[in-house]
Amino acid sequence: MAYNSFIPVNVVTGFLGSGKTTLLQQLLHSPLLDDTAVLVNEFGEVGLDHHLLETATESTLLMDNGCICCAIRGDLKDSLRDLFDRRERGEIPAFKRVIIETSGLADPVPIAYTVLAEPVLQHHFRLGNVITTVDAVNGLKQLAEFEEPVKQVAVADRLIITKTDIADPGDTAALRLALQRLNISAPLFDAAVDDLGPRRLITEDIHDPKGKRQEINHLMSTATTASHAGHDHDNAGDHLHTSGVTSFALTFDAPLDWTAYGIWMTMLLNHYGDKVLRIKGMLNVLGVGTPVLINGVQHVVHPPVHLENWPDEDKRSRLVFIVRDMDQARIEASLAAFNGLANSDIQQLSA
Repeated sequence: MAYNSFIPVNVVTGFLGSGKTTLLQQLLHSPLLDDTAVLVNEFGEVGLDHHLLETATESTLLMDNGCICCAIRGDLKDSLRDLFDRRERGEIPAFKRVIIETSGLADPVPIAYTVLAEPVLQHHFRLGNVITTVDAVNGLKQLAEFEEPVKQVAVADRLIITKTDIADPGDTAALRLALQRLNISAPLFDAAVDDLGPRRLITEDIHDPKGKRQEINHLMSTATTASHAGHDHDNAGDHLHTSGVTSFALTFDAPLDWTAYGIWMTMLLNHYGDKVLRIKGMLNVLGVGTPVLINGVQHVVHPPVHLENWPDEDKRSRLVFIVRDMDQARIEASLAAFNGLANSDIQQLSA
């Protein structure tokens, strides 16, 4: 089954009052998101009354643009299973994607983990983009005082700063630096000035091998910039109690041995998976002519995606890590050691 034939599950998250519901309302106005299933905690939180066409069941609303809005009952995996089963039976329209709006206090990591690791869901769904809204007025204070917004920022594929039109410009600038320190790979958008259409936020994602070139270019450019910076970090955000969460990038000039990389990644996630919030990257694999995309959440890694071509002439392997209480130097040294041993064995066999 082709990877892009799986149904993407996108997550819209953000701390209390950060504007995620407003964002979702704006996105659902676009015809590009017709045939979308929306999972929410409570219907009243989404404010979709003007879209209501009919009530299909106690927990399902059908909207006039073809979308389906479902209230989560019990475990997320049960809600997704039920949604897919009803789709297959023809009880609801054949949606092409799912958007989950979390509560303001939700940790999005278990949501992503459920989509990636639950055996039944693996056959039908894949993780799409995680979109996180951050309030420019209160964001710095929330990052300093609460663990949930730190995790919401750390796992994001898109970061949207809201309320910049009423925030102090200095606070907004400091927030930007703090967000970039927590998550170097996610592009930052300003809700007051940037185009936040569904194509940019939802329908284009780096996990899809047909995704746009700029998606890959952004990840690779941020990884290269971060790795050139070495182990030094900007002082902005040092006062935040971000629970030891930080992000960094590793760059390797020589191609990586796939077997060595696989063993290393397995051991790393087995021992430290709880501390590895996200991994993203593009690998130059020894003996493979095209790049391989890597993406994972904690203990679980997406199936690798093989691209048809390199985005540019730079064919170095680049990995972005977002971790908690882990040392960059040790991770870099361990992968280099595994890859070095593998290359040594290859040289001995060919001698």
